[in-house]
Amino acid sequence: MDWKREMEGKLANDYLSSKHGLMTSQRRICVFTGPVIVGAGPSGLATAACLKEKGISSVLLERSNCIASLWQLKTYDRLRLHLPKKFCELPLMPFPADFPTYPTKQQFIEYLEDYARRFDIRPEFGQTVESAEFDENLGMWRVRSVGEDDMTEYVCRWLVAATGENAEPVVPRFEGMEKFAATGVVKHTSHYKTGGDFAGKRVLVVGCGNSGMEVCLDLCNFGAQPSLVVRDAVHVLPREMLGTSTFGLSMLLLKWLPIRLVDRFLLVVSRLILGDTTPLGLNRPRLGPLELKNLTGKTPVLDVGTLAKIKTGDIKVCSGIRRLKRHEVEFDDGKTEKFDAIILATGYKSNVPSWLKENKMFSKKDGFPIQEFPEGWRGECGLYAVGFTKRGISGASMDAKRIAQDIYECSRKSHQAHRHIQVFMSRKPDQA
Repeated sequence: MDWKREMEGKLANDYLSSKHGLMTSQRRICVFTGPVIVGAGPSGLATAACLKEKGISSVLLERSNCIASLWQLKTYDRLRLHLPKKFCELPLMPFPADFPTYPTKQQFIEYLEDYARRFDIRPEFGQTVESAEFDENLGMWRVRSVGEDDMTEYVCRWLVAATGENAEPVVPRFEGMEKFAATGVVKHTSHYKTGGDFAGKRVLVVGCGNSGMEVCLDLCNFGAQPSLVVRDAVHVLPREMLGTSTFGLSMLLLKWLPIRLVDRFLLVVSRLILGDTTPLGLNRPRLGPLELKNLTGKTPVLDVGTLAKIKTGDIKVCSGIRRLKRHEVEFDDGKTEKFDAIILATGYKSNVPSWLKENKMFSKKDGFPIQEFPEGWRGECGLYAVGFTKRGISGASMDAKRIAQDIYECSRKSHQAHRHIQVFMSRKPDQA
């Protein structure tokens, strides 16, 4: 295309200017007619597939060496989907019928790899995006990524941030952490694989979300002696109630009843099934589980057996950490106990502010879209976000469909306008 060659010429001249310095053989420029998607997790794959279904090619940049790197490289072995598979499907392709209701980690990875093959999605692996900013003069996004041997600048009309809510681990700092680490083990759950590595050891798990609870159970099953730090109030619900998934039942009831009434129902049934969690050190928040999720994004814990271990004393509940010492942890209640290892089940965070240079769509504080769901998927100048809804894979799938449709409509309008200009310019003077 003539415009593409013209754009490449402008960019080459730009790099020869004093602003950017001389162009070297290690830097290349790629002018791309379709969108660039940053992140090849489920959100990025879903967006690429929805675009391809509409005949739009995309470039998918991924810093790791595989798709879904969080699932493949940073999750523990016993992990399963916490929600039924029908709520975790990506657009245009269901899970295999023979998969269980709650697929294993490996089955989910297999599904994602089959998904990429089906839609011929081939990410550019080993590409770490350092910056992305909109060039007002070009009317295009300039996305700079660094590979093993060179730097590439992708120039595109549309940019999709698909790095998601779980891009970087959150690692809290405690007084004395270096002292404890000198003699014991301190690791984030992103580096935890199996309780078999801690058989017979005293392990403190920090964080009482789904991951923290499940890691405690895993440690128990391998003969470790786990304790769980619980600082905040938490909703623990049975994974299933009344013969169906708790999540699925909640979604069904919300079609007919207000959220507060559904919350009351969930809490009554949960108490009948699980009992009162307060004596166990697990206080419930003032807001109900669904209302709390909507307002803060905090997900209720779906119990898979951990609560029974807490009741029997196999898992001990502890208060917050005051400081760490060699081999010891001092808690907020003044008690001190010895531990061999600490597992930080403290979650993840968005990394968008570290590479996206814009101030209107994403918050610099938490890296999430400023506009709340369902309005946070589209920004200005062709910028989009997928995987930031705090509603899991189903929320990402909804955004992927919206983004693909919006880009499709924009590209059609642009093509029609371009054709109109061409026809006008080709007319003879006496026809104008």
